[in-house]
Amino acid sequence: MSSPVMTDAAIEPTAALHPLAPQTLEQSGLSLDLVTQLMLKVLHFAGELPGTDIAARLGVGFGVIEPALAMIKQLQHVEIVGGAILGAPSYRYRITDAGRARAQMLLEANHYVGVAPVPLAQYQRYLNEYRVAGALQVSRPRVREAFSHLVLSDRVLDQVGPAVAAGHSMFCYGPPGNGKTVIAQAIRNLLEGEIAVPHAIEVEGSIIRVFDPVNHQPLAEPDHSALLAPDRSRDARWVRCRRPMVMVGGELTLAALDLSYSPDTGFYGAPVQMVANGGILVIDDFGRQACSPRDLLNRWIVPLESRVDFLTLKTGQKFELPFLVMVVFATNIRPSELVDEAFLRRIHYKILAESPTPDDFIEIFERVCREKQVAFDHGLVRALLELYFKPRGIALRGCQPRDLIGQSLARAAYLGEPRHLTLDLLEAACASYFVDEDAQLPA
Repeated sequence: MSSPVMTDAAIEPTAALHPLAPQTLEQSGLSLDLVTQLMLKVLHFAGELPGTDIAARLGVGFGVIEPALAMIKQLQHVEIVGGAILGAPSYRYRITDAGRARAQMLLEANHYVGVAPVPLAQYQRYLNEYRVAGALQVSRPRVREAFSHLVLSDRVLDQVGPAVAAGHSMFCYGPPGNGKTVIAQAIRNLLEGEIAVPHAIEVEGSIIRVFDPVNHQPLAEPDHSALLAPDRSRDARWVRCRRPMVMVGGELTLAALDLSYSPDTGFYGAPVQMVANGGILVIDDFGRQACSPRDLLNRWIVPLESRVDFLTLKTGQKFELPFLVMVVFATNIRPSELVDEAFLRRIHYKILAESPTPDDFIEIFERVCREKQVAFDHGLVRALLELYFKPRGIALRGCQPRDLIGQSLARAAYLGEPRHLTLDLLEAACASYFVDEDAQLPA
């Protein structure tokens, strides 16, 4: 499922940093051979296209593909079957039998078809420039605005704010049900601005797909009137996106942190931290992955300290990428039980998602009632805390109001009662929600 396209009005750009469109093959950084391969694959499936359409499908201007187009025409891999007086860009190019045979050979080795990749050097340069141009400006009022939908103490907010401002990774820990994941997700509200994400990058002839329609949210291009030509100054090999947020949980494996090569397609998929570059990577339920926390953090030691990540192709060749990812480790296990002091030192910020106070609990309860459009009764919640929670020593958790209200309304509908909360409904919800540790089970 693809992510929705967002409008510019949905964000406040801190930096509209987007690479300029190359005008020549040399400026694109691509080899003549790679452009030739991509064109033949496009024509293999399309049959024939105008020169401008071939260039558009590769995400470049006609000047970039013109040398390669002239070469495959000379090799009789394509032929001109029509056109206008405007010249080569408007000519229609049809693939020949020889060209189709060549394209089929290329597809056997590599199935990548579409927008031309960005060379590694250009991607590295962009990320290094973005590190400065895309720096976040985080203030105390802005943090409170971003987290206004949550009930959190000033202590927690004043820990999160500096961590985001510094771009450092953090542990978000505490008892289950207190919103660690929600806190991590809310950090996304502080990631203002945009980032350009390449459809793919090229490393020594290997292609790595980077743009992920699930985790990247493209920004809609502004409409242009009939009298205005579209802005062609931006390099179409890149997609203007909102800063990404990638979430992984117990399914995370060490393999997901490295390039994934597919023998069937002949190209690579980007690891999760590469997809999240310029944004946030939330590792939910940290410590419950199939691999050990120590192995996972061993993989993160270099990127977290040096802000540089190293990836390896199947040939054994290594290359480096700037690491512009804020990693949030969310866990209900004590950090000291997961990793040793040396690891914790590398994660500068540790945020405790503390349990709500009774007043916090009531405020959360009121917000959930408002959200579900059901009447809120302050005295009813107080009575629930005094008559049910307190005698049983039940610890308060931030998730309880949402869950108990949902169960109470479900029970009311089941019994054919009006859609409102009563103490009987809430106590019945509690009876099925909480585990009675003292109950005697049948032998």
